[in-house]
Amino acid sequence: MGGIYIHIPFCRKACTYCNFHFTTSLLKKKEMVDAILQEAAMKRSTLVGPAESVYFGGGTPSLLEPEEITFILEGLHKMFDVTTHAEVTLEANPDDINSVDAARWKSAGINRISLGIQSFSDEELQWMHRTHNSQKALDSLRDLRQAGFENISADLIFGSPKSTEDSLKNSLDILLKESIPHLSCYALTIENGTPLKKKREGGLEKPTDDNLQASQFLTIMEVLTQNGYEHYEISNFAKPGCRSRHNSSYWKGTPYLGLGPSAHSYDGQRRRSFNVANNNIYLEKLAAGEDPGEYEMLTDKDMMNEFIMIHLRRAEGLDLNLFEDRFGKIEAGRVEQEAISFIRNGWAEMDKRILTLTREGKLLADGMASALFSV
Repeated sequence: MGGIYIHIPFCRKACTYCNFHFTTSLLKKKEMVDAILQEAAMKRSTLVGPAESVYFGGGTPSLLEPEEITFILEGLHKMFDVTTHAEVTLEANPDDINSVDAARWKSAGINRISLGIQSFSDEELQWMHRTHNSQKALDSLRDLRQAGFENISADLIFGSPKSTEDSLKNSLDILLKESIPHLSCYALTIENGTPLKKKREGGLEKPTDDNLQASQFLTIMEVLTQNGYEHYEISNFAKPGCRSRHNSSYWKGTPYLGLGPSAHSYDGQRRRSFNVANNNIYLEKLAAGEDPGEYEMLTDKDMMNEFIMIHLRRAEGLDLNLFEDRFGKIEAGRVEQEAISFIRNGWAEMDKRILTLTREGKLLADGMASALFSV
C-alpha cells in the first residue's frame, strides 16, 4: 500500500514563517498541472501496489480551479490503482473557500480538507502575514460543512511572539466547539530563507521563547487529550478513527510517490528521490522528457536512524523487538541501554521493550531521537 503526494507550488503571498517551496506568480499554473501528470506518467511503474491516499499539498492547492483538481485526479486514476476508499486530501486556506467551490471539490473526489487556520487571533494572523482573519476561518468551516465535508483537519501554530496563553486557549476553545476531528499543532520555528529569519537577523524580531513554546505545547496536550483526542504523533491529534492515513504512511515507512517541484518519493526500501525545487527547471526537464528528480540510496545507518526518529514520535513508540529483527541485537541493545537515562528522568517509559515518550518527553522528542542515533 502506498500514497501519492502532489506539490502545488503557488501561494497568494508569502507567510512570514514558511520555508516550503512556492511562488506567488500564478502565470504558469496550467503548465504546472499538465507537467505534474507528465511526471506521473513517467513514474507510474514506481509505485508498487494500490494507492490508499492522495494528498494535495503545497504551497496552496486550494488556488487550483476545481476543474484542475478534477483533471489531476482523473489522470491519477487512469495511471495508478487508487483504491475506491482512498483518503483524498486537499490543503486549503480559509480565504479560498466558498460553498460553491467546496461542493465542486467534493464532486471532484476530495474527501478530506486540511485547513490552514493557524490561529483565531487576528493579531497573530496579521503578524504571520496570513491572508484571512478569524471570522473568515469560521465562515470557511461553515462552507465546508455545507458542502458535505466532515473529515476536516486544522493547522494550529503556537509559540509566536504575538501568542499568549489566553489567545492559545481561545483558539483551542473554538476548535473544540467546532468539533474539528483532526488537529496538527506546530511550534513556530525560524527557518532559513524566510522573511522571519531575515527580520530576526536584522534585529527586528525576538528569538522564539522556548519556555513559552513548552508551556503552550503542554497546554495543547492537556486540553486536547482531556477532550477525547488521541495524541498519535508528536504534532498530531485525532478523534478516534480520524488519524491522517496519508501522513501515517510516512511515519510507518511505507512507499509514497511525490509529484511536482520539491516533492519527495520513497520506495519503502532504500531508494529516495527529491524533485528540483525550481518551477522553471521542473517544467523544462519534463518538456524535454527528463526526470526532474535526483536519487539517493539509504545506508543501513540512515535506515536505522530514521526508524528511531519516526517511531519515537508515534504513540505506538519504538518497538525494540522489531528494531532488533531489522537491525540486529547489538544495535538494539545499545539503544535500550542509552534509553535508561530518559526513563530515569521521567521522559520515557519502557514496557515489553517498547519505548514511549511521556508528556514531558514529547517536549524533547527530536533531541532524544538524536541521542539514540547510530553515529
